[in-house]
Amino acid sequence: MFQDNRVRNVVILGGGTAGWMTASYLGKALQRTVKITVLEAPTIPRIGVGEATVPNLQRAFFNYLGIPEDEWMRECNASFKVAVKFINWRTPGPSSPTPQPLDGRTDQFFHPFGLLSSADQIPLSHFWAAKTLKGETDEPFDYACFKETAIMDGNLAPRHADGSPATYYAWHFDAQLVAGFLRRFATEKQGAEHVEDEMTEVLRDERGFITALRTAGGRLLEGDLFIDCSGFRGLLINQTMEEPFIDMSDHLLCDSAVATAIPHDDAANGVEPYTSSIAMSSGWTWKIPMLTRFGTGYVYSSQFATKDEATEEFCGLWGLDPENTKLNHIRFRVGRNRRAWVRNCVSIGLASCFLEPLESTGIYFIYAAIHQLAKHFPDRTFDPVLSDCFNREIEEMFDDTRDFIQAHFSLSPRTDTPFWRANKELELADGIKRKIAMFKAGLPINLPITDEKGYYGNFEAEFRNFWTNGSYYCIFAGLGLRPGKPLPALTYKPEAAEAADALFADVKRHQRELSATLPTNYEFLRRMHGERR
Repeated sequence: MFQDNRVRNVVILGGGTAGWMTASYLGKALQRTVKITVLEAPTIPRIGVGEATVPNLQRAFFNYLGIPEDEWMRECNASFKVAVKFINWRTPGPSSPTPQPLDGRTDQFFHPFGLLSSADQIPLSHFWAAKTLKGETDEPFDYACFKETAIMDGNLAPRHADGSPATYYAWHFDAQLVAGFLRRFATEKQGAEHVEDEMTEVLRDERGFITALRTAGGRLLEGDLFIDCSGFRGLLINQTMEEPFIDMSDHLLCDSAVATAIPHDDAANGVEPYTSSIAMSSGWTWKIPMLTRFGTGYVYSSQFATKDEATEEFCGLWGLDPENTKLNHIRFRVGRNRRAWVRNCVSIGLASCFLEPLESTGIYFIYAAIHQLAKHFPDRTFDPVLSDCFNREIEEMFDDTRDFIQAHFSLSPRTDTPFWRANKELELADGIKRKIAMFKAGLPINLPITDEKGYYGNFEAEFRNFWTNGSYYCIFAGLGLRPGKPLPALTYKPEAAEAADALFADVKRHQRELSATLPTNYEFLRRMHGERR
């Protein structure tokens, strides 16, 4: 006889970006067949310092919900992000938001989100490497291989005046506004219940499964599946289920941040369509431009700078008075839970894993985890095969990204402070060692699978390994690493080399066209958001 074991009630502990993204996505994925309750403690006022994303947010999340890009952007003071700009990651000396002189140029490089062209299935990066090694070009990798550098240099929008996209891009936004927007979407359009109260007790059965959450207001929220979005505290996954958190400070040293938002004269200076990462004595500072202001924060290692020292250096970077500036001090844990899903408890967001925001992976980790949860959604028998597969996906996604982030610090030639020297002493994981060896040997690293528009075509692959051959080349080459030799296969493909020359010429032509035709980022955003900004 058939037994209906469907999950009937999902309880999400914690609102914020993670909680409301989860409620929104599951509401759509489960077609409102499951009751979703979000238990959120009364909001504590926070500084809106800005958040950055990676490019598949619209395709993977908002398109799935049926929310047009312009709609949520207007609600969340969102702006465009075409790349990450790394500043002074090779130059020793005092911290500065201005790129310093380096080898006849300045110490800066971009990690654009555009995709590399290929000739005979060989990425353009390898033809650039061959030309560099032969002395045929000294043009930096990003400018030689990506049309998007014209957008960054001109502070242009990545969309044409008619709104059509000119390239692949991501976004900057106020995370608090995003959470509020998704809360309204989940409650008003998908029927999620919002309970504003504080959890005081977790009830469990004899198997160790969670059965209900008790609140300070006297409510008992019963459920079949519980999702922990309680942040670094991990109230359910770590404190109740006692799942160990695996500390990754042996890979990444930064564990603290000081942040604020700074007013900006957009009309005079424009709005940069990229996130900046500025090297500091004990870490790095982000700059996330939005209309009228930019969010900024110094991510540092408490082993090498005290809270006061970091504050002084950060305020000095921007000319701020620490006594009269509202600063947000953050201490974070770096690593992941041994298992993100234990029994009937799934952790998502900061309760699951965290890496410093050098490549803007925080939001990405949230919706990648929600996608995997929907794919492996259980019934009340909680088949361990489902949770095992989910946990393996999260582990591989996190560890691969962790290794990519660590390579930024490990490969930087800076050794002028104890922090930068200490990063050279940390052991690299086998996976990133292999990628560095492949780079030096001239081999492709990760090749993207693209659709007819040149975007990532394999949707599932986007969640498993977001970093492509172009990503690794941008960071490795930008930090001064060079292949030891050209890809041997190139010597057998003279026609491919000719085709690559045409592609290099196309890059230059596209750069000129973009410079001549795209509106400024400021103009486009003002038109989108209206005069209220």
